[in-house]
Amino acid sequence: MEASEEGAKKSEELEGQWRLYEAYNELHGLAQEFDTPFDAPAVLVVGHQTDGKSALVEALMGFQFNHVGGGTKTRRPITLHMKYNPDCDSPLCHLLSDSDPSVSHERSLHEIQEFIEAENMRLEKEPCQFSAKEIIIRIEYKYCPNLTIIDTPGLVAPAPSRKNRAFQAQARAVESLVRAKMQHREFIILCLEDCNDWSNATTRRVVMQIDPELSRTVVVATKLDTKIPQFARSSDVEVFLSPPASALDGFMLGDSPFFTSVPSGRVGSGPESVYRSNDEFKQAISSREAEDVSALEEKLCRPLSKQERNRIGISSLRLFLEELLLKRYMDSVPSIIPLLEKEHRSSTRKLNEINEELSSLDKVKLKEKGRVFHDLFLTKLSLLLKGTVVAPPDKFGEALQDERVNGGAFIGSDGLQFPHKLIPNAGMRLYGGAQYHRAMAEFRFVVGGIKCPPITREEIVNACGVEDIHDGTNYSRTACVIAVAKARDTFEPFLHQLGCRLLHILKRLLPIAVYLLQKDGEYLSGHDVFLRRVASAFNNFAESTERSCREKCMEDLVSTTRYVTWSLHNKNRAGLRQFLDSFGGSEHSTVNGNDSSVSPQTSETRLADLLDSTLWNRRLAPSSERIVYALVQQIFHGIREYFLASTELKFNCFLLMPVVDKLPALLREDLESAFEDDLDNVFDITNLQHSFGQQKRETEIELKRIQKLKEKFRSIHEQLNSQKLKFEQ
Repeated sequence: MEASEEGAKKSEELEGQWRLYEAYNELHGLAQEFDTPFDAPAVLVVGHQTDGKSALVEALMGFQFNHVGGGTKTRRPITLHMKYNPDCDSPLCHLLSDSDPSVSHERSLHEIQEFIEAENMRLEKEPCQFSAKEIIIRIEYKYCPNLTIIDTPGLVAPAPSRKNRAFQAQARAVESLVRAKMQHREFIILCLEDCNDWSNATTRRVVMQIDPELSRTVVVATKLDTKIPQFARSSDVEVFLSPPASALDGFMLGDSPFFTSVPSGRVGSGPESVYRSNDEFKQAISSREAEDVSALEEKLCRPLSKQERNRIGISSLRLFLEELLLKRYMDSVPSIIPLLEKEHRSSTRKLNEINEELSSLDKVKLKEKGRVFHDLFLTKLSLLLKGTVVAPPDKFGEALQDERVNGGAFIGSDGLQFPHKLIPNAGMRLYGGAQYHRAMAEFRFVVGGIKCPPITREEIVNACGVEDIHDGTNYSRTACVIAVAKARDTFEPFLHQLGCRLLHILKRLLPIAVYLLQKDGEYLSGHDVFLRRVASAFNNFAESTERSCREKCMEDLVSTTRYVTWSLHNKNRAGLRQFLDSFGGSEHSTVNGNDSSVSPQTSETRLADLLDSTLWNRRLAPSSERIVYALVQQIFHGIREYFLASTELKFNCFLLMPVVDKLPALLREDLESAFEDDLDNVFDITNLQHSFGQQKRETEIELKRIQKLKEKFRSIHEQLNSQKLKFEQ
């Protein structure tokens, strides 16, 4: 009677474990398909191509499943949901659908192998030759453990030479995929090492980048049968079986490594096959384990302790992983239920939103949505220009150095940039009106500090020319010719640079405004065609407005560099008069030997002498050169001051202000015109209906699966609590 009760209890526990494994298998599939924020505990196998990874996975399954072949031939991780079933004399395999993991198809081992090879060939032709999306297979077999194992592509370590660049790129892609999988904190990492010296951390080097303490890592030394003959002394074996703490950093699961061997040879009926059945293969694994224990004891000259024995062989590793995973499963059940409920609420809300979107796909509602979005978009643009801190500066702001790279720098004829650190707020990450103001301040700072370029004697002589009614020289005309040429060559590039910089700043408003709309739940998700039209209209407006504004500024520059109006240079007139007076005085002093006793010449005499040495003399004397230079300086600086004031005023009036007072009307006009001409294409209604319909079907499937899983886990949770109460009583 007691034996019968014990058997019933054992059967009940086994049935409860099966239900638990099935529930987690479904959870794992759900997480893979819908990218939900939870996943089931599983064993993630990580190792290099030559570490015996495929052989170890086959040995754990209890049958041969040649799905790997040659390292990087596996281009997608393979998830094996294994379930112990004593009634399955042959492996029963189901391949889960890629499009809907809730649907599975029974497949033979050969058919599954063909599917995996086809996937490898498909991915090999794509730019990214690997995919993180798992191939999921459910297996029931009399030798299977109750485990979920995720087999990853084998890591590779190609030679560093240039001819191996393709292999190096492939190695980086594999490592990136494996590292991403290891980021899942609920996964137990099975780290395989093929070494007899623990200081050689090949796979651990990669694993410890994600799990530095090895706190969720089980370390396995593979190919033990090939290592034992390499040890000459028993002390070497002792160190290998019980490595010191300094050799293995961290606190790994199980406290010390496991040691495994898998017999070579394939199962099959051909002449090259070693085993005729999976039963023979399973028996060979057990025999290999016994032989390893015997060989170790012979090398050590002593029997293995119980603790050491529990770390040798596939059976020990399998039992440890089963117990570890079962504990993780049971510990996770209470936390899974609220996560499922949260996801159920989220999916329900998503389904309601989709239904609302589908119901609003009529012309009147779409037009109204477009108009509302138009107003909200303009509100965000205005907010950004006036100033806001709602958008994060670290994501959307630009320091001056970044702004120069992305929007162009202010570079003079010498090709040098002004040190950005000397510009106020240069290091701050700005956007919108604040960034516009800083760019304009830098423009004023850079252009305002420009000096008149050097003037050569050749330039002065060439500018003198011959008048149409006399052969005297007109040095005021000469100075004007030189000054306006220098000014135009100097300032015109800055005009284009300013337009380019401010256009860059204005165009940056678009993605920031979109972010603010999304943040406030005002974005038209799914209406990509309409949103692209709004973005295109805004960018076209910004480009045409900047071009028009720059042309107006160019007209001003042309006018001031074509005809010199002396009233523009009044503030320099006094300085010029003083210079000429001093110049005349110096000429007089030179003539008279600076003799103060000589009576001063009249102003008329001094003027006659000045004209004699300048206006009536074509020989370029130092005095003439100085007069021309002084006039050029005066004219150049007058043009510079006018150019600065005029350009800043015009960009503010004809670029910045139109965003506020002209853009709304132009956007609305473009919108209404589009509504009248072709509303279907503006909102892409047909595709939207198809897209929302597809989203609705997928969300309904997800919702049903979450509901089903919720009920399963709640039932399991109740059962576990019931068993706990029985045990406590």
